[in-house]
Amino acid sequence: MMRFGASAALSRDRRGLGWLGWPRHLLALAFLLFCAALTLHTAALAQDAPKPAQALTGRVVDAAGIIDPAERQQLIQKLADYEAKSSDQVVVVTVPSLNGEDIETYSNRLFRAWALGQKQENNGILLVVAPNDRKVRIEVGYGLEGVMTDALSSVIINGTIIPEFRTGNYSNGIVQGVDGILSVLSGDAAELEARAKRNVQSSSDDVDWVFVVFIAFWCLIFFGGFGMAILTPVFGRKIGPGKYQWLGMVVDYNNRGGGSGGRGGGSWGGGGGWSSGGGGGGFSGGGGSSGGGGASGSW
Repeated sequence: MMRFGASAALSRDRRGLGWLGWPRHLLALAFLLFCAALTLHTAALAQDAPKPAQALTGRVVDAAGIIDPAERQQLIQKLADYEAKSSDQVVVVTVPSLNGEDIETYSNRLFRAWALGQKQENNGILLVVAPNDRKVRIEVGYGLEGVMTDALSSVIINGTIIPEFRTGNYSNGIVQGVDGILSVLSGDAAELEARAKRNVQSSSDDVDWVFVVFIAFWCLIFFGGFGMAILTPVFGRKIGPGKYQWLGMVVDYNNRGGGSGGRGGGSWGGGGGWSSGGGGGGFSGGGGSSGGGGASGSW
């Protein structure tokens, strides 16, 4: 009887307790407070998330004011005619500044917000130019990534657009860039690549001897063990008896087999990514999306 009475009393004491021995009403209150805090945090993140700074007012949105008005009207008509023929939706936007955001993120976010391209095809392309940041990008919709590849986007940016931008001719660079995009979409990618190769070949007469010496030097380092054995003690840093470090590699002359090398932690990066007033009232995207295909560049 005593044992049964003690158990009953203990059961009555715990009747109002929940997980971890907390009173159930306190657990419920803590859960409600947690849900409220989570809701407020989510709302704050939604407010802090950057929103596209530009409204889609036409096929050419020249917020930076760098396109000649006559050429802008020609671009609008050209893009409208091409969309009517192919359903591919190509849009040009210029922004004064990216406000510290990288152009890849900005372009993809703007592309998705504008829903460029047809919903079933995802066949949109966005050319983004930020003159004050000296950045340009071609953002490609899912459905056109097999045609407007990252490599071809880079050819247009580095071989056509940026050379004009470097001379301050933004308007002509954009016009020629759009022509390059439409050439690829029309099936003239081979001509575009051939033209790019001709441009590279024509400029190859101006030999960069510093680059040639640099390449020869690295060939000597990586393929000529004899050269490494001679140059390391001269240019390297001594880190121990018979041990030198140079160009991220350690050479130990105490080992009978020669030196041991290791790749350093450095990395090289190029300037471009290998991986982007209006007109035409009533224009809107068709519901397409992009996964970040395309290319970027800077000048």
